[in-house]
Order: sequence, then C-alpha cells, then structure tokens
Amino acid sequence: MKILFSFVLTIILSQHTFAQDINLDSLLSTELEAALFLDSIEIEVGLIDIIDPLFIPASESPELIADRLSCIQGDIRLKYNDRIHAFINYFTIKDRDYTRMVLSRKDLYFPLFEKYLAKYGLPDELKYLAIVESGLNPRAVSRARAVGLWQFMSATGRHFGLHHDWYVDDRMDPEKSTEAACKYLSELYGMFNDWELALAAYNSGPGNVRKAIRRSGYKKDFWEIFQYLPRETRSYLPQFIAIMYTLNYSDKHNLFETPEQPLVAFDTLSVNQFLHFETFANLTGAKMEDMLKLNPSVLRKAIPETGRQYIIRVPLTAKENLMMHRISILDSASRVGKEELEALAKNTLGSTYGRELVSYRVRSGDVLGKIAERHRVRVDDIKNWNNLSSNTIRIGQPLKIWVLPSSDDYTPSVAASPQQVGPKVNAMILPPDAKIYTVQPGDTLWDISRKFEGLTIEKIKTLNNLKSTQLKPGQKLIVG
Repeated sequence: MKILFSFVLTIILSQHTFAQDINLDSLLSTELEAALFLDSIEIEVGLIDIIDPLFIPASESPELIADRLSCIQGDIRLKYNDRIHAFINYFTIKDRDYTRMVLSRKDLYFPLFEKYLAKYGLPDELKYLAIVESGLNPRAVSRARAVGLWQFMSATGRHFGLHHDWYVDDRMDPEKSTEAACKYLSELYGMFNDWELALAAYNSGPGNVRKAIRRSGYKKDFWEIFQYLPRETRSYLPQFIAIMYTLNYSDKHNLFETPEQPLVAFDTLSVNQFLHFETFANLTGAKMEDMLKLNPSVLRKAIPETGRQYIIRVPLTAKENLMMHRISILDSASRVGKEELEALAKNTLGSTYGRELVSYRVRSGDVLGKIAERHRVRVDDIKNWNNLSSNTIRIGQPLKIWVLPSSDDYTPSVAASPQQVGPKVNAMILPPDAKIYTVQPGDTLWDISRKFEGLTIEKIKTLNNLKSTQLKPGQKLIVG
C-alpha cells in the first residue's frame, strides 16, 4: 500500500464515530502494530489504496493487452504483436511525460476532430492520429517541414485548400487543417479500401504504399507488405495503435491528466486589411495570450494586407468592445507596426513575401553563388526555399527561386505564361466581356478553380494558354 502512515492516521481520526473509542497510545506503540491496525480497519472505514503519482506499474502481459485492444476495436483493426507492445511500453513506461502532455491537450482538440470525422463519415478513432503526427501541437513543424496538428507538407496542404505565406499558415489552423485531413483520409481510403493501408499512405504517400504492394507480390495487408514500406511507415501504424490503447487505458498505468485551460469564449471577425494583434488587444481589452491561442495560424502577430479575406477568432468580450468603437479600433490596429513587419518580411531568410516564383534548372558550370547573384537573392535563401543542407547541386536539378518583381530576369505581365521569362513579354489581349481574376500570393490553379462554379484547372489553362500550373502574384487570369 503506497500511502503515508500519518495521512492514513488523519483519515482514521476523521471517522469520529469510529475513532473516539480507540486507545491510540496502546494500539499504535510500534510500526508493526500500526500496520496491523490499518489492515484490520481498512474495510470498516472504507479506505482506498492511494497510489503515488510517480509510481510506474510494470508492463502488462501480452494476453491482457490483446484483450484490452479487442474491447476498443472499431472500424480500424487493432492487431496485437511485439512491435505494438514495445510502443505501448514506450508510452506507458519510458516517456510518461509525453503521454501526460497529450492527455492534458486532448480535450482541447478531440471534440473538434470528432465533429469533422462525423461530418465526413470517418472512423472516430482517427482522432488519435493527430497525436502520432504532432503531439496535439497546432504549431508543430517537422524536420521535413510538415506543419500543424495533421502535419501537412506545403504541396499537399495547398491541394486541400490550406494557404500559407510569411504571415499566416492555414496548416496551423485547427479547424481548417482538420477538415483538410478528413478530405485527405477519405481520398486515401477510397484508393486502398483498407484503413491500415490508408494510414500508411497518409504517412509516406500513396506512391510508396503502391510500390510496397507491388514488391510484396500484390499483397493487400499492411503486415504482409510491412518489410517493403519505408522504415518510418513501419512504425507508424504500431504507434497509432499503441497511443490509442494508452489513452483508453491510461488509468490502468497510473497516468492521469491535468487538462489545459480551455480556450476563452470567442467570436469571429472578418479582416481584409493589416491588423496588429497587440494594438487590437490593447484597445479591446483582450489578452494577447488569448489572441495567440485562438489564432495559432497567425505567425507574426498580425494579419497582412494582401487583398485576401481573413477570418480570425477574437475573445467574445473583445468583440463586444469592438462593436462600440469599430472604426477607430480597426484604423489604429491597421497602422501600428505595418512598415516594420513588411521590412522584416522582405529580409527574413527564406521569406517569399512580395516575391514571385521562378523555376530554374541547374546548368553546366552553375554554382549556388552564381545563381544567387544572377537572381539578386542570397545563397541561404535558395537553400532554404529548396531544403538544401549543403551547397552541392547537380546539372538538371530544378530550383525554386523567389525574385523581387524589379528583377531584370523576371518581368510580369498580364496573363503571361510562367515560362515567358524576360523583359519583352507581350500582354495578352483580353475579350471585352471577360471575367478576370487577379492571382494572389500563394494561389494555385486548384484554389482559383474552386472560387468559380464550373471552372476547372484545365479550363483555366485553356482560356489563358498556360503551359504549366505555375502562377505569379498579380497575374491576370480569364476565368469566364
């Protein structure tokens, strides 16, 4: 029994009707007598065994874990094996601090996950996937630059409508990223018709899973193609099953949560101009900490002026104060810090703010210094944009380079094809009744096609004689 003797004695004495007739001087003369005394009265006074929160129970038997997993079986098969047992031991014994952390965060995000999983008709247990991905940290960034609760890479995020720039990253928005993850998981399940394979594809991409299926002789079971999957993916499903087990049976392993503070009550505010968070908070009586917690996708504590419409969350009390002095508050918040942040945005390493994308293919004799000088950028910028760990490049290697509009190597013009690089690009003559759209920073053809009914990527390319899917901010496109 892991309990302090003095604490037990206090409990006993509090049972007045029972303790008043006890002669403690004679009964508690030795520790042995005390122990015998406690054993004899435990049932009568209803004492419970209080376990030290630092106590780590021993690893459970394989039979017991397998039985517990069968009790929480849902739409996704929860197989038991030694690899899964090893991860269960990791979460319940070796790294208990990590497990306590995700336990404390789950109530912040699980209701949101459950809402969208139900909306898309997906298994409820997929909510545990975000723990494997990010530890329920909406601002998590991996070494591979996957971002957010659901760890979207840039291209995949854009495909599912998650815009990101120097100021704002939708991949860090819990609501937007969760809906995008549901769409992606639905798409992957449609490809493989098997949740284990869909989860493997979420981790390594559908191409790697198809490759493993082919190499295995066209087996369609995760454990049968296991050895042909990338190393990280082999651990991915076992981790998912282990964390699902751990959170469902945390009490059996003496793991108890201390929930994080819930988000304050909030309302939404539509913004299409620069908005400095600190100024807004000061003028509305909001706490800056609440503004940041409600808007984890806002990277610079400000909303940029890009022509896009941004929806931000503000504490309910701040929204009420805003209603009384809306014009003056928004005007003040649109002025403070704007020039400083824009200057920082343009000079931060790897920033694409105010720049336009040029695709460059390495030629014979090229070195990074020469390419950087030609495009008037820094070597470290090119390395950052292309995730290069060294200065080594190879002939034919494609590079993304973000140039300033004033660069001699790149002169934008109306609806010019991205392949038309140079100072003498002729503008396209637009029909008088054409419906025109101006490309915003971060836009893709997929984004634009979704803005107009009946518009497809191929139709945009045909209307504008585009030879690729690359776009430039400020470019004019015929959309109807």
